Amino acid sequence: MGLFLSFQKNSHPKLFPGDIVEYPRNRYFSHFGVYYGERDGVPYVAHLTCRDSDTVLPLFGRALRSEIKLDPLDMLGEKYKVNNMLDGLHPARDFHSVVKPAIDDMMGREVTFDILFHNSEHQATLFRYGVKKSEQIEAIYKHVMPSWKKLLERKQL
Repeated sequence: MGLFLSFQKNSHPKLFPGDIVEYPRNRYFSHFGVYYGERDGVPYVAHLTCRDSDTVLPLFGRALRSEIKLDPLDMLGEKYKVNNMLDGLHPARDFHSVVKPAIDDMMGREVTFDILFHNSEHQATLFRYGVKKSEQIEAIYKHVMPSWKKLLERKQL
C-alpha cells in the first residue's frame, strides 16, 4: 500500500487535518506525524520526537522523556507524502472533536519512545484511528521479539 509510494522532491500533496504525513527516515525527526492544520497561514505537523529527550537507550531502541511536538510542516523536510495506511480497515476519527483535542492533551507530556511498542507510526495511527498499529514494525516483529523475550521476562527491557 503506502509503503511503495515514492517520496517526491519538493512534493506538496494536498493535506487535510488528521492526515498521516510520512517523511523519509532521518535521525532528527519522526518518520510519521499527523497534519494539524494551519496557524496564521503556517501548516503544522504533530509528531512524536525523541530529539530533545534526556535519556536515549539505543541498544533497546528506547528514549525516555520524548514528547509530542508541533512543528511547521516544512521544518521537518520538503519530501513527504500522505500515508493514511489504515483507511481501508478503520474509519478516521473526527479531527476537530477527537484528534485535535487528543494532540493538544499530549503536548508537553513525557512519553517513552520505544521502537517496537510506542513509535511515531503507532502514535500517528492512534491519533487518526484510535488504534495503535505499525505495519513496518509488525513485519519485523516476529524476528525481533524472540531476541527480546528473556529481557522482557526479567523486566530488563
